[in-house]
Amino acid sequence: MLTELERNLTSRVGPTGAARRVSAMRVAFPDAAVTDYEDLVHAMTCDPKDRHVLAAAVRGQAEVLVTFNTTDFPGPSLEPHALTVVHPDDFLLDQLDLHPARVGAALAGQVLDANRPPLTRLLGILARSNVPRFAAEARRHDFQVPGESDD
Repeated sequence: MLTELERNLTSRVGPTGAARRVSAMRVAFPDAAVTDYEDLVHAMTCDPKDRHVLAAAVRGQAEVLVTFNTTDFPGPSLEPHALTVVHPDDFLLDQLDLHPARVGAALAGQVLDANRPPLTRLLGILARSNVPRFAAEARRHDFQVPGESDD
């Protein structure tokens, strides 16, 4: 799936940017790499183009599948595997509710890494990237980034 993501990102951020982003994901989430799921693909009943995603989630014993494509994973395709599908906006809101300090630290880390934009701009980018409720709620938390002014 990361190969597919890298291919899809290339048109937006170029080959180097896509490779860098996928590499960072592999480093940040080494346990997310799932192998040997191919034998399950044929048994999945979700959208045919997404059966490999569901098969990998099942093989990886995931409990939650976070995706913008929630309609491609109808309830009947998830129920046999005790999986729930969640939109990223809802997932991030849950994380913010459960672990506000960790979410704030993660947002600050994004701002500080590689000369990123100020937090307000990052939250604007997130709002335009289909997680607007999370961005709005994160703004209300008024997270502070070390060294960032209140401009």
